[in-house]
This record gives sequence, C-alpha cells and structure tokens, in this order.
Amino acid sequence: MSSADIHYLPEQPAHDAEIDLINEEAFGPGRFTRAAYKIREGGPHERALSFVAIHQDKVIASVRMTWIAAGRGRALLLGPLAVRPAFKNIGIGRKLVHIAIDAAREAGAGAVVLVGDAPYYGPLGFRKIPTGQLSMPRPVDPERLLAAELKDDTVASLTGEVRHAALAEPSLA
Repeated sequence: MSSADIHYLPEQPAHDAEIDLINEEAFGPGRFTRAAYKIREGGPHERALSFVAIHQDKVIASVRMTWIAAGRGRALLLGPLAVRPAFKNIGIGRKLVHIAIDAAREAGAGAVVLVGDAPYYGPLGFRKIPTGQLSMPRPVDPERLLAAELKDDTVASLTGEVRHAALAEPSLA
C-alpha cells in the first residue's frame, strides 16, 4: 500500500457508523468513562473541522474536533483520534492531526487541547499545560493534558473547568 492510496477528506454524516466502529475498536467500552468523552457529551463536535482517512472507500482513521470553554478562553478539543490497527504506524494519525490543526487555524481557533501522550503529540506542536491551570470533569494525568497554541496567549486564557462550549455561560461565549 502506498500513501497515494489513502485520501483525506472532511468528515461527513455518512462516515459516522464507520467512525463509531473505529473508536470502539481503538478505545473499547471504557472510552465513555474518560474525561474527554464527558466533555463531548455536552454537545456536538465541529464536523467542519473533523476529518477521515479513506482507503478503498472505507474509513480507516478519523479525528474529531469539539469547541470547548475554560474560564474566559475558548479552544478546540482534539479527539478522538483513531486509526484501524492494520494502518497504524505509517503516519495516518499524524497527517490527520496536521490537517485538523491547519483547519482550526483557518477557522480562527486560538488553541487545540487534547489528552494524550507527549512523545507522540509533542513533535506535532503540543506542549504540556501547566499543572493546575485546567480541571477536567473526570480524572486526567496532568502530564497528558497538552495544547498547541495557534494564537498568542490563548492557552493562558484557558483556566478552570473545561466544558463543551455549548455549556459555557452566555456572558463568556
């Protein structure tokens, strides 16, 4: 298989069932207990900033973005990012992250936040958020709370409890 055999496209509603299967395969039933999933329960993801990788007309990977609020700040929450096992370790996930970050920047987002491994996401521009700056709705290892700053001072504006932007107080939106 060549990288030319993989196509990257904006997510469409028709992809939802395949994306759900990929996420189930990647994260199992325990995924619903994670902090990021609790945030996502607050409202829809931003489909215009979410992407899939397609091989032979099948979704083999996806990344989603969701608007979040914390303190006076707004950002995007990246995830879930999932790649089918047969397609792992060939750069598909990294490519999806790059595409999603570029789309976030074009949409005017100031930062992208995620819960993930620094060795994987660090080379993609993510840095650890200072311990105690943000709180998640469920326990998260503070070493795994990362952000890519797209506009100066956006990460510093993210303080306190992280929630879906649809649940933010109107005076903060």
